[in-house]
Amino acid sequence: MIVHLIDGTYELFRHFYGLRRFTKGKDRPMGAVVGVLNGVLQMIEEGAAHLGVATDHVIESFRNELWDGYKTGEGIEPALRAQFHPLEDALAALGVTVWPMVELEADDALASAAALAAKDPAVQKVCIWTPDKDLAQCVRGDRVVQVDRKSHAIRDAQGVHAKFGVSPERIPDYLALVGDASDGYPGISGIGAKGAAGLIDRFGRIEDFPDEILGERKSLALLFKKLATLRDDAALFSDVGRLEWHGPGQGFAAMASTLGDPRLLERAEKAFHSPKALESRSPTAIAFKKKSSKAAKAPQKRS
Repeated sequence: MIVHLIDGTYELFRHFYGLRRFTKGKDRPMGAVVGVLNGVLQMIEEGAAHLGVATDHVIESFRNELWDGYKTGEGIEPALRAQFHPLEDALAALGVTVWPMVELEADDALASAAALAAKDPAVQKVCIWTPDKDLAQCVRGDRVVQVDRKSHAIRDAQGVHAKFGVSPERIPDYLALVGDASDGYPGISGIGAKGAAGLIDRFGRIEDFPDEILGERKSLALLFKKLATLRDDAALFSDVGRLEWHGPGQGFAAMASTLGDPRLLERAEKAFHSPKALESRSPTAIAFKKKSSKAAKAPQKRS
């Protein structure tokens, strides 16, 4: 079993701005949602059977209480923001497990799902689909890997070290020192990527740095480390089998029509029966789909 965990917020942004290159600034109302759905269906066609998508239901979390400059939803274009919740509804209608996050962030959901899936001996590999630097901390050997769709890179623990100069476990320390502009904290002035990697290689965790290394700035570095450390204790599921895709739900036809692309339903049905999908699907999923189809075709009693 290979588990695929997708950063839905990143994918929505990627498709929204990617479409603009072709639409000359005239945004399709739900174009980014359709793009994400097609991307998920492509993964299923290529054999992904167990998958979950994490989204930021709101662009704020407990971290905003820790640092005033931490990222918020301010500045997000209305045309993009209007597609956040419809994406969650569309994924659910497609039959894909989706985790809309409020107190925590989508990245925390990905970290939690990866930790839960990695504990299951039936799971061969966990793939986290996002280029975000902070998710590199979740990589474990070659069992939990990060997939960067933009650069076509798959990073195991060696790949993370090759890119950042530190092990996955030390990514929060690394980001605390160099900062993360996308999340809104600056890091420690005067310490660059090479300097941070060198300090971590020499002293380990920021907590173990000699006091003279950072001086009064050590407390600030520890605060940034707290911001960079992902939560992996969200109780998202108790059984990895719940992430298996059972085909589109009964409401997906109406959803595809609402999104303005009825072809999505046809693609979803074909994806369920694609050769690679059939190879990776469990008998439970096939039985579930047959049961759902019979229920949908059964005559409804009048009240």
